[in-house]
Amino acid sequence: MPRTSSRLTFAVLATGAGVFSMLQSLIAPALPTVQHALHTSQSTATWVMTAYLLSASVFTPILGRVGDLVGRKRTLVAVLAAVLVGCLLAALAPSIGVLIVARVIQGAGGALFPLSFGIIRDEFAPDAVPGRISALSAVIAAGGGVGMVAAGPIVSALDFRWLFWIPVAIVAGAALIAVRYVPESPNRASGKVSWLGAVLLSGWLVALLLPLSQAGVWGWGSARVLGLLGLAAVLAAAWLYAEAHSTSPLIDLKVMRLPAVWTTNLAALLFGAGMYAIWSFLPGFVQTPSSAGYGFGASVTASGLLMLPMLLAMFVSGLLSGRLAPRVGSKALLVTGSGLGALALGFLALWHDAQWQVALVAGVFGLGIGLAFASMANIVVASVPPAQTGAATGMNANIRTIGGSIGAAVTSVLVTGHLQPSGLPYGSGYTHGFTLLAALCLAAALAALLVPATRPGRPSTHPAPAKTPAPVG
Repeated sequence: MPRTSSRLTFAVLATGAGVFSMLQSLIAPALPTVQHALHTSQSTATWVMTAYLLSASVFTPILGRVGDLVGRKRTLVAVLAAVLVGCLLAALAPSIGVLIVARVIQGAGGALFPLSFGIIRDEFAPDAVPGRISALSAVIAAGGGVGMVAAGPIVSALDFRWLFWIPVAIVAGAALIAVRYVPESPNRASGKVSWLGAVLLSGWLVALLLPLSQAGVWGWGSARVLGLLGLAAVLAAAWLYAEAHSTSPLIDLKVMRLPAVWTTNLAALLFGAGMYAIWSFLPGFVQTPSSAGYGFGASVTASGLLMLPMLLAMFVSGLLSGRLAPRVGSKALLVTGSGLGALALGFLALWHDAQWQVALVAGVFGLGIGLAFASMANIVVASVPPAQTGAATGMNANIRTIGGSIGAAVTSVLVTGHLQPSGLPYGSGYTHGFTLLAALCLAAALAALLVPATRPGRPSTHPAPAKTPAPVG
């Protein structure tokens, strides 16, 4: 297989990861349209988001580990093919059930994040790795913003199915290029996939995330919510025991206990809670009619445009972090990014009476997201052995998602706990929600202070070995 330029390799990785990130948020503004077009209920339509979340949470760490074991390039191609099939099925879906199945298949794309980080570590010179990881993180972060901004115009001008037809063409091109030109990673982990660990990990993740995402519909005190949360605790304990006693664990708990890894994961949990919740609730806030005493009655397209400063800022700051990390260190960038998130949300809790204030908050928060995303990935990659890159970065992404689910669930209680006679939330609910999210981001900044300090520009503790000819694959 011909070797190719690192630029083309990076372009393929950025395309795949960016499309998956975009698919996370692209469908959310179009859920009412999907509900009407497929003749279903609102509660059923929300499973379009829930199924994707659960699927991604399961596939991200498991396929990240599979890539470490059998080869990241071939796993990457398989995942791109799954996303392609999922998007094609979603574009053609005749019913809500088929669309939900398509979203489950698309969720396999969550593994694109850890696989991409691992390929970057394998294929780029050690001094170029932080910059490339920062750039990829910027693309991943910006992808979610693109989804929020682009959904309205696409649905208005075309149809909700084009939210999937467009990714079909992009992912197909990326997959073909990957097959031909992306080199197979020379680094392989030893051992085999722990299927017991995979089943237990999948079980407790689903048992945890499902009630968090559906508690607003089922009720926090319902038997389903309490039972699933209890089951999650039991399965998590069983998973930890199984992994600790496995000769080939799915997730090496010794790696997870490394000071740089567990502190970064703690910051990821807290920052993810603030980040994903604000993505979920800020568009609804600005779309609320001003007759409710707040909001601007913005359309889906207009609310997306108000998020545009966030998109631009997170992309720019993510790119800049690659240049800043060698000078100030990734820890400082993580503290700064989380602090900017807390500052932005604190401002939003106090001042949200004009659209310029929301746009300003979105921009400042975007700066924080770009810095935090890139620094988390760089810290984890630099702290774990090459053979554990996929599994470790996959768990970091998953922990951020778990934090997002927790943040969104708690914010939903604050926002929708007391409704006006019109059925709209009170403004105080949003204020309390924004205050909570600011506190979570501040806690993330404090957690980031616990990350062990390293000298700026210090090479990885586990540098990638010199390249050897990769097997054909």
